[in-house]
Amino acid sequence: MKVFFFIFSIFLFLIFQPVSVNADTKKQAEKGSVGASVSANLTEQLRIGKEKVQVICSACHGLDGVAASGGNSVIIPNLTAQHKDYLIAKLKDYKSGKINHPQMTLIAQMLTDEEIENVSEWYSRIKIQIFDPNLVLSKPSE
Repeated sequence: MKVFFFIFSIFLFLIFQPVSVNADTKKQAEKGSVGASVSANLTEQLRIGKEKVQVICSACHGLDGVAASGGNSVIIPNLTAQHKDYLIAKLKDYKSGKINHPQMTLIAQMLTDEEIENVSEWYSRIKIQIFDPNLVLSKPSE
């Protein structure tokens, strides 16, 4: 039980930390040089989802859906490019208590249904590129 309260207190500490953006990042974002993650390039749903992910989800699952700790495991799964409907279903199951997990149940209960939709939209829209060394290495060098 002590471990739970310790983890929960760290979680609360991380959630309520202000998000700061340095001047260089702001300049890059204004110029559009940081790609599709520039808020001006995102739909409203994606922008809101990204903001919620930055505040609540990214400490464990990362902003890009790659687990910040624990790797891709049962402990903290990667969410990159996961199907939106799957994420919505799982978050709603955590929220209702159908799936009971000490941290995720509490986190999901903090989210409205609209926020669950937005967070799920954010993670589902992240695309991954698979590198197949067999295809690349089998081509003759140029």
